[in-house]
Amino acid sequence: MNGSDIIFYLLAAMTLVCGLLAVTTRHIFRAAVFLLFSLIGVAGIYFWLQYEFIAAVQIVVYAGGIAVLIIFSIFLTQQAGDKLPKQRIDRKIFGALAAFCGFALVMIQVYGHTFFETEEGEVTVSVFNIGKKMLSITDGGYALPFEIISMLLLAAMIGCIVIALRTKKENS
Repeated sequence: MNGSDIIFYLLAAMTLVCGLLAVTTRHIFRAAVFLLFSLIGVAGIYFWLQYEFIAAVQIVVYAGGIAVLIIFSIFLTQQAGDKLPKQRIDRKIFGALAAFCGFALVMIQVYGHTFFETEEGEVTVSVFNIGKKMLSITDGGYALPFEIISMLLLAAMIGCIVIALRTKKENS
């Protein structure tokens, strides 16, 4: 085992442990912070794989944008110090079963996938090629789905804040 393997295992362990802590802690603010560190661990793995652009996007969009937006929403609803209610055992069982089924489906897809050769040559990974692929209309670009998903996430976040503020006022 060399230094590169050790770095990978440390980043993978940080990502997995923080992800597990994010879904198991009962403190909502701590869950958001653990999510932030898990996303930073994923960015570290991208850096380790020498995908600098994807790592930078991971840090800027997810760790810098989404996690900070979640933390801001927690503070806006004034529930940062509250504990989440303890979950019933049937929810824990169904959650574990859903996680296992999802993992099994991913493994079936990974091991059942067959690769094939194409006539196209190797594409170099550069910011220009990534931008060209994302914004190209004729080549199956991804700009429109990306924008639609970002608007959907924004609408969901605003809806969550409105519901949280409304229930807080009704309980007072």
